[in-house]
Amino acid sequence: MKENFGLYLILTKPVAGYEECARAAVDCGVRYLQLRIKNTPPDVVLETAYAIRAITRGTATRFIVNDDLAVAIEADADGIHLGQGDMPIEDARKQWDIPGKLFGLSTHSAEQALYALECSPDYIGVGPVFPTPTKADTAPALGSEETGLIVKASPLTAVAIGGIDATNLPALLDAGIGNFCVVRAVNAAADPAAAIHILQKIWSDHVF
Repeated sequence: MKENFGLYLILTKPVAGYEECARAAVDCGVRYLQLRIKNTPPDVVLETAYAIRAITRGTATRFIVNDDLAVAIEADADGIHLGQGDMPIEDARKQWDIPGKLFGLSTHSAEQALYALECSPDYIGVGPVFPTPTKADTAPALGSEETGLIVKASPLTAVAIGGIDATNLPALLDAGIGNFCVVRAVNAAADPAAAIHILQKIWSDHVF
């Protein structure tokens, strides 16, 4: 069954700090919170994951680890998000065979979204919608119209990602996209709770 939860937040070098952003996400009722740290010593990544797990445990916020299955397992995260070039979901499930764990998959085209059905992820990311500097190896931007078509056509829960902020979010929602992921729109904010509230207000005004 497709979920419609709105904001999915990725934490990457947040100005306010990882723990402060995680607390803001929990306080604001963000459904998904993903930790994405690149080019950082493994012990620092794991320490950060432990801290976020402690903040999110027992809340409605699902803690997802990006790419690193070992960290997800060690921190007892709620799930892992994998890219097209990462470990196949079926292999990750074999290594982390615990009921209730969530497996997300990035897709960058209608073809990849269709192929994702074969490995049955719990949700897919679709994008990038717009050009974004947060990842160096991004696929070409899809645009809001193409992203909307992919999201609406997929029977899986789908989350639009890539360059999304408060200025372009209304157009995405108008295109039929119910779930969206942000990075800079919150990570660059000194007050992450305020930034989250702005995005949630835009979403609720369009959806309800």
